[in-house]
Amino acid sequence: MNRYHFVGIKGTGMSPLAQILFDMNNEVRGSDVEKAFFTEEALKRKGIEILPFDPENISEDQIIVQGNAFSDDHPEIVRARELGLTIYKYYEFLGELANHYTSVAITGSHGKTSTTGLLAHVMRGIEPTSFLIGDGTGEGVAGSKNFVFEACEYKRHFLYYRPDYAIMTNIDFDHSDYFSGLNDVIDAFQEMAKQVKKGIIACGDDENLQQIQANVPLVYYGFGDHNDFRVENVDSTENGTTFDVFLRDDFYGTFRIPGYGDHSVLNALAVIATCDYENLSKELVKERLETFNGVKRRFSESVLNDQVLVDDYAHHPREISATIEAARKKYGEREVVAIFQPHTYTRLKSFMDDFATALAEADTVYLCDIFGSAREQEGTVTIEDLQSRIDGAHILKRGGTSVLRDHNEAVLLFMGAGDIQTYQREYEEVVKLEA
Repeated sequence: MNRYHFVGIKGTGMSPLAQILFDMNNEVRGSDVEKAFFTEEALKRKGIEILPFDPENISEDQIIVQGNAFSDDHPEIVRARELGLTIYKYYEFLGELANHYTSVAITGSHGKTSTTGLLAHVMRGIEPTSFLIGDGTGEGVAGSKNFVFEACEYKRHFLYYRPDYAIMTNIDFDHSDYFSGLNDVIDAFQEMAKQVKKGIIACGDDENLQQIQANVPLVYYGFGDHNDFRVENVDSTENGTTFDVFLRDDFYGTFRIPGYGDHSVLNALAVIATCDYENLSKELVKERLETFNGVKRRFSESVLNDQVLVDDYAHHPREISATIEAARKKYGEREVVAIFQPHTYTRLKSFMDDFATALAEADTVYLCDIFGSAREQEGTVTIEDLQSRIDGAHILKRGGTSVLRDHNEAVLLFMGAGDIQTYQREYEEVVKLEA
């Protein structure tokens, strides 16, 4: 048994990693800011101690895991160095952990978390599988053969991983505070592809992924005829989405998922292809796909009187379009209301027009103040800059969410990677107080 201390334990990757090590009978605790995050709920359920930041948290016999958001001059890291402790960056530790299993890294500019959650759900129902999902969920399963984990491209952190398999969902320009442009992102994915040891499952409908070269077999999936795993006859009903899968020219099977939208079908197809590569039972894969309840903050639904409230992490134009599409396919003629909080000034500035185009796909648009980040607290753009590009868009202020009551029987999409949930909670409280 080792003693681990996590600096920044509430991080979306740090929290599940801490849970995995705890499940493996290690002593685990960590520190973070006192602000509440959804990622801490699972830590508390397992009894993992969360402390305020303090150099006194660091002691002689600990192994330190350092969150990506925290620099080497953080007081706890400085203290750990003074004591001569072993310090791992999050991505370094994750890379070493993955080497002990048949590992599947799920990466891509969009869809990583949902696909990781779906693959983990399917595989763990068939074989012992440990997993790390970027929604704060992780589990270390005794006797695991497989390890399914989310691999983020930001700052090229995924180059610390050498997985047996990689699922690549798409390549898009994002993280404009780090990547210089689309070609820089493509170069990062190309470098990652060269590190995969057994096979890559990639979305062949993505033109950027079609450029990828690898030293291992490349299996493509998607809607296009050129894909190895191809989907046809997609049908959305009140019970979810059914579709037929073909392996090259041969019928492979009919599958059903509870989710909606083309992106959900593609995520499922990636999982089907990966499980086929590992010779897992097709029938068991079918059964597991039908029982997936989703991951945190990805089209997470609740009902409030006659409205449907959806909490979603969408923070890029492509993700916003996918969320709106899913709402329309599931809820038909209902009004779709987008309530969006931009995440970081840099991203909003880089994709201003694309955000406007994506949000305009909703029937009504409300915009919340920009949410900064630990790296970026101010910028040269304002929420009014985005508002001016969307006909009829409204600014939604804290304390003013009651205006959402005007949208009878609507689907309210609360979208963003910041604290958009606080707007939803405020609105829920307003409605309950007036009941």
